[in-house]
Amino acid sequence: MSSTKASANEVITTGECAGSKGLRIAVFLEEEAGHWHVRRLASALRARGADVVVTSLPRCAFDTGIASGIDIPGFNGELPDAVFVRSISAGTLEQITFRLGILHALRECGVRVWNDARAIERCVDKSATTFLLHRAGVPTPRTRTMETKPPADAYVAEAGRGLIYKPLFGSQGKGLLRIDDVAELPDPVAADSMYYLQDFVGPSGSVFEDWRVIVTRRRVVAAMARRADTWVTNVHLGGAPVAHEPDAQMAELSQRALAAVGGDYAGIDLIRAPDGRLLVLEVNSNPSWRGLQTVTDVDIAAVIAEDFLHTVIAHRQNGARAAYPAASGPHAELPLTANSGFAPAGTSPAATTGVSVERDPEKTTPCPA
Repeated sequence: MSSTKASANEVITTGECAGSKGLRIAVFLEEEAGHWHVRRLASALRARGADVVVTSLPRCAFDTGIASGIDIPGFNGELPDAVFVRSISAGTLEQITFRLGILHALRECGVRVWNDARAIERCVDKSATTFLLHRAGVPTPRTRTMETKPPADAYVAEAGRGLIYKPLFGSQGKGLLRIDDVAELPDPVAADSMYYLQDFVGPSGSVFEDWRVIVTRRRVVAAMARRADTWVTNVHLGGAPVAHEPDAQMAELSQRALAAVGGDYAGIDLIRAPDGRLLVLEVNSNPSWRGLQTVTDVDIAAVIAEDFLHTVIAHRQNGARAAYPAASGPHAELPLTANSGFAPAGTSPAATTGVSVERDPEKTTPCPA
């Protein structure tokens, strides 16, 4: 995995990428939201010769009456050459399970999916992300995830240090709580009886600061610092984006985090502890970069589009059976999907009412053509 940093001069802004002309690409957006990113991605892909259909997973269907078995709007019952997942959209348990099933099925049919369902499942569930980072030896704050409030009460009481409560499927800094006492824990109804408690990392300087790094399997795309007067630094909640050039350590750690979850691209959140250690806070499989784009000259959508097409072309050159990225570390595959690649109904970490995987605000016989 390369640690090359994208520059504004490296990216081809117009013209075809070698081999991309006529590629049929489906881009899945979030229903009624998230169009800012999709417009830029679709434009960048079309500028490189790809034929792009923008649609959403809720509009797709399994259909045994057509040869492929999967009906995606705009493809007349045929399969696309590749799929870029910007979102699976919010939904019920059944809806989320169905949409992830579509992504799993596309992968089984040889369609290159960016990020595929397994990477999305690993990232939307913070406990799975943290486990995989830990197993891969990627430094991350001490974290304990448990069901029901009594064990959470006991953990807080025994910890003797500041903790952060995070909703298991939360994003954009919503629902975060600083926990210094048992009384500050949310009640079981508000927490859905799930308690993800991560060590609080205080500021290493005079202000609260962390970093967002957008990375693909090929390179670091762009990065920013996020600064705030409080420990919540998310841009959506008032944090200030600041231009930042990631050093070699940040680049290497970000790519290790991406590899740990088996992603193709992601937004990696980093923080520096007061003792100087660089830690990974989160890995976002569908990262927002609207705030980051305001402080960098790199055309983020263009770089991501190029790296996506590079992967798709390589996949096709290998007979549409190119290896997908695998989560690194011992037993990294175990907790998430069956060997078939399909998540059993009701077991997906993302399958819960109201979950949206859009925001943060990575062999079998091919199916018939």
